[in-house]
Amino acid sequence: MLVEFRVKNFRSIRAEQRLSLVADKDSTYSKSHLFESKSKVTPSLLKSAVIYGPNASGKSNLINALAFMRTVVATSATQIREGQQFNCPTFKLDAESKEQPSEFELTFIDQGIRYQYGFSLTPERVIEEWLLVYKTAKPQMWFNRSFDTKAGKDEYEFGSHLTGQRSLWQESTRSNALFLSKAVDLNSERLRPIFLWIVERLIIFTAGTQPIFDFSIGYAQTEEGKAELLRFLSAADLSIANLSFENKKMKQFGLQLENGKPAVQTVEFETPMPLFFHEAEGGTATFEIQDESTGTQRLFAFAGPVLDVLKNGRVLIVDELDNSLHTLMVSFLIRQFHSTVNNPKGAQLIFTTHDTALLDSEIFRRDQIWLVKKDAAQATILYPLTDFSPRKKEALGRGYLMGRYGALPFLKDFKL
Repeated sequence: MLVEFRVKNFRSIRAEQRLSLVADKDSTYSKSHLFESKSKVTPSLLKSAVIYGPNASGKSNLINALAFMRTVVATSATQIREGQQFNCPTFKLDAESKEQPSEFELTFIDQGIRYQYGFSLTPERVIEEWLLVYKTAKPQMWFNRSFDTKAGKDEYEFGSHLTGQRSLWQESTRSNALFLSKAVDLNSERLRPIFLWIVERLIIFTAGTQPIFDFSIGYAQTEEGKAELLRFLSAADLSIANLSFENKKMKQFGLQLENGKPAVQTVEFETPMPLFFHEAEGGTATFEIQDESTGTQRLFAFAGPVLDVLKNGRVLIVDELDNSLHTLMVSFLIRQFHSTVNNPKGAQLIFTTHDTALLDSEIFRRDQIWLVKKDAAQATILYPLTDFSPRKKEALGRGYLMGRYGALPFLKDFKL
């Protein structure tokens, strides 16, 4: 379960910004919208959070920062080569920030234990890396890594609770690799749960992306999975009565050098593709995926990942969730996460949107709503709606469009 994400000096984000899923003391919807974290340090967490703000305010950069952190953890030890640089753009509108490292930190709870892991880096190397573990209210420092500029090398400090071949892991960690990632690559069992939580529990879709159909297709290959998928699509009122699959021949093209000259290589393969069976008063029909509406295609693509996230307690993070989806369809997805029946393992949903119809006290608690704007220096500022202490039954969507909470575009008259 995600507790908090912090990021500093990444793209339009200059000063440290913090997204928290810690619930406040409000008892509204406490049974449906909150869950107990099983950690004494963090008693209650939110099941979802929504982020609003104008275009170019930095909403996407917040999601990109989470995706970047996850990618560095997943790949720095095994896929990044010696001397290869991180693609980590800093805030470029002031000279000082441009040369400073970017910083990322995740706080999450797994099996009732709270972990606080983070790092800072420049394009060339990791500058700092740390891990704190809360089994009680007092944190345990498992490791701390910092780059000594004078000595030109990393300095490590280890806590007694991190056991294993620490010297080997330290010596094997390149300057452009994370210690966490390398230690797990070299079979650290103590650090593996932290690595796996970040890599496997965070399911992130940045702007303009969506799940490929293959995940939902794979999910429906068992009878149980197919039944769950059909119930989900039926509940979403897509008028899909049944679902089957047909193997389709596909071609994949690539370039290959032959006698020093590029040549096109064609690979043929078969893959299952969905067929949707519709029933109406006038008859029945079967449609292939490309014959369905864009909204139906998008919902089908999300169906498998959403069901997987709900069943396994993952965190689904989506930029522009409402893209090609009706307001009521997005509300339907949100309700699945707020459901005490469908969300038994603490799955969470975080998404950005422009749809003010979702700014409704019947859908969200006030502490679930976040806003993004840019300051005078064109730097992203993230802040919670609770900063404005709105009344419980306040018309949040209307108040937002009236400018009561900020995070709106400033439009000017235009004349040709």
